[in-house]
Amino acid sequence: MTDRSASTLAPSAPTDHAGITAWVEDVAELTAPDRIVWCDGSRPEWDRLTAELVAKGTFVPLAGKPNSFWCVSDPDDVARVEDRTFICSESRLDAGPTNNWVDPVDMRTVMTEHYRGAMAGRTMYVIAFCMGPLDAAEPKFGVQITDSEYVAASMQIMTRSGAPVWEKLTAGADFVQCLHSVGSPLAPGAADLPWPCDKTKYIAHFPESRTVWSYGSGYGGNALLGKKCFALRIASVLGRDEGWLAEHMLILKLTSPQQKVHYIAAAFPSSCGKTNLAMLEPALAGWKAETVGDDIAWMRFGADGRLYAVNPEAGFFGVAPGTGAETNPNAIATIERGNSIFTNTALTDDGDVWWEGLTDQPPAHLTDWRGQSWTPASDTPAAHPNSRYCTPIEQCPSVAPEWNDPAGVPISAIFFGGRRATTVPLISESFDWKHGVFVASTLSSETTAAAAGKVGVVRRDPMAMLPFLGYHVGDYFAHWLSLGAGADAAKLPKIFQVNWFRRGADGKFLWPGFGDNVRVLKWALDRIEGTAPSEWTPVGRVPSVDALDLTGLGDDERSLVEAALAVDVQEWVAETRSIDEWYATIGGNRLPEELREQLAALKLRLIGKR
Repeated sequence: MTDRSASTLAPSAPTDHAGITAWVEDVAELTAPDRIVWCDGSRPEWDRLTAELVAKGTFVPLAGKPNSFWCVSDPDDVARVEDRTFICSESRLDAGPTNNWVDPVDMRTVMTEHYRGAMAGRTMYVIAFCMGPLDAAEPKFGVQITDSEYVAASMQIMTRSGAPVWEKLTAGADFVQCLHSVGSPLAPGAADLPWPCDKTKYIAHFPESRTVWSYGSGYGGNALLGKKCFALRIASVLGRDEGWLAEHMLILKLTSPQQKVHYIAAAFPSSCGKTNLAMLEPALAGWKAETVGDDIAWMRFGADGRLYAVNPEAGFFGVAPGTGAETNPNAIATIERGNSIFTNTALTDDGDVWWEGLTDQPPAHLTDWRGQSWTPASDTPAAHPNSRYCTPIEQCPSVAPEWNDPAGVPISAIFFGGRRATTVPLISESFDWKHGVFVASTLSSETTAAAAGKVGVVRRDPMAMLPFLGYHVGDYFAHWLSLGAGADAAKLPKIFQVNWFRRGADGKFLWPGFGDNVRVLKWALDRIEGTAPSEWTPVGRVPSVDALDLTGLGDDERSLVEAALAVDVQEWVAETRSIDEWYATIGGNRLPEELREQLAALKLRLIGKR
C-alpha cells in the first residue's frame, strides 16, 4: 500500500496506464485529499483499513466471528436512493421513462462543485477491480476512487481487486471510471464521524463514457460502485452494444438423484428470496443445489449456441433479516466462517450480531442498529429491515466449483418471480421465448425495504431490473427479443414465472417456500427433460398438484398448494388492465410490437379464444 501526494502520484502508481494516472491526478486536484493510496488488495491492507475503522468508531470487532466487524450507518443512509440515481445519457430519450435523467453536462457541472475539496482531510483510495474472473477472454475492469475506508474494505470482499488486477490493467485497456466521495470533508483537527455522508446525494451514470459518479452516500449499493452501478446499469449498456445480457439474477447448479445437472438463472426484486434460493438446501432427498451466484448474472451465447452465465461478483451482499438456520443454513455457515462486515444489524452483549429471523427468540438485550439499547419489549426492530452481511462467496459451503469459471455455465431455465399476494400462480411455464419476455416485462412485486420509499406497494419491475437499467426499458425489451430471435430456439432456456408469496383468504402464505422450492424447480426441470405433464391456462402451462413432488408434505398442505397454483380469470383480466397502464408509460415508438401482440393474445385467451 503506497502513500503519495498528488504532485508525486504518477511515479508511484502500480500501472503504466496513462488514462488511469491522469484521471487520478485530476480527481486529486479537484477533491484535495490529504494523501493517496493505491490499493493492493492484500491481507495487510485489510488489517490496516479495518484497524482505522475501529479506531474512528465505525467498526466494532466481533468476538463471535473471526476477522469480522459490526457497524451502523447514518439513519438517513440505509438503502439505495432511487430518487437520487440518474442515467445521464446524451439523449434524454435513451434514458427512458423508468430512469431519472439529467443532461450529462449539467450533472458533471453540479457534481464537480460538490466534489471540489470533498476529500479534504481524508485519504483517497484507488482500487483496481475486475467484474468476473480475471482470466476471462474479455475481462471487464473498473477503477474506483473513494474516500471511504468502509468501501475500500468492502471492495476486497465483493470484487477481485488489487495487485492481480493492476498487473492485467495494462496501458490502453478499457476500464470503467468509478468516482465516489462520502461528501464530508474534514477541517484540520476536526474529529471524524463514524459514518460520514452528506444529506445531498447523487448516483450518476454516464453510459456513453462508461463512467459512474457517486456522491454523498456511504451505503453499499450507492458506494460499492462495482455492484449495481457497474455490474448492472453500465453493464446493461455494454451488453446491449456487445450482444449479451447483464441481469439481476442468481445462478444455481441443480443435480438430480440421477446425477443429471442443470444450471438455472432466476430474477427476483431485492428482498424477495433470491439469496435464499441461491443457497438452497433441497427438501427432496437426493437433490443437490450448489451456488454459482446470488445476485448478478452476465449471460452470453457460447459457440455451441447455448446461453452461458457468469457471476461477476466475488462476495455476497445479502439482506440479513429473515436469514436463519431454518431459512438459509448455507448463508449462516458462510458468515460463521468470518471475514465479514455486518451493517445495521444488532450487536449482542457478548460481541456477536443478531437480526430478526436469526433465532426464534431474541436475546434479552442488544445494541440496535441505531446504536441504542434494545430489549424484546422495545417497539422498534433491533436490526434495520435492509441490514446487510458482506461475506466472501468462496467460503460458502454450497458454492459450486464452477463459480469462478470464465466460460460460465450453460443455462437450462430462467425463472422470474416477485412478491405477489394474489393473482400470480406458484409457477407457470411460458409458451415460448417471446411469451417469456412478455411475462418478464410485466413482472410485478410488492416493494420492500431494500430501496428507500414506501413498503408494500405493487409496482412493475420488468426482469427485476427496474432500478438497474442503464438505458430505455423499451430498447431493453427489444434487446431480449432480438437475442432470442437470433438464437436456435431449441437451445434457448425455457422461461418460467414463480410466486413463492401467494396468500390465502386468511392472509397466510400458501406455499412453505425455502427448501421446498426445489419441488417447483424439479417440475420445471422435468418439463425441460420432457417427462412432466402440464395443464394449459391462459397465462402459461402450470402443473397439477399431482405433477409436483409433494413427498413429506401433509394433506392439509396439498389443498394449499392447489390454491397456490390456481389461475383466476377475473384477477387476470384486472391484471391486463394494469399491464396496459404499464405499457402506456413506455411510449408507443419504443415498446416492441411483439409485446403488444403478446398482451392482445393474453386478453383473447382470457375470454376463451385461444
